[in-house]
Amino acid sequence: MNYKPKIFPIANDDLTIQILDLIEIASKFKLIKKGANEAVKNIRKGKVEFLILASDSNPIEIVLHLPLLCEDYSIPYIFINSKNSLGKACGINRGIVACSILESINIDLNNQIKCLKKRVE
Repeated sequence: MNYKPKIFPIANDDLTIQILDLIEIASKFKLIKKGANEAVKNIRKGKVEFLILASDSNPIEIVLHLPLLCEDYSIPYIFINSKNSLGKACGINRGIVACSILESINIDLNNQIKCLKKRVE
């Protein structure tokens, strides 16, 4: 694994699997937004619960403004290793650089998001 100092925090393999499973569940409820631009819009609207970024984005600078925005709005975020696996979890056949999970009224999904937030923080 190639670690870059700009990419922090990065998920380990177990946490990555848990995150991708959560994204698949959230996508069935239509509670995800794909891409950096959608992430910025929804962060500013206050709708984002959790943000996942791809550490293999090329160039990485296209997503480096998102952690700063998340810190301003107190939104947890994490990097995972593969944009292709992030895209596959979202239900598309392309790699994506960012995925935001939106707020939900589903109790089970909220509990999983809270558990994930605790592991990330």
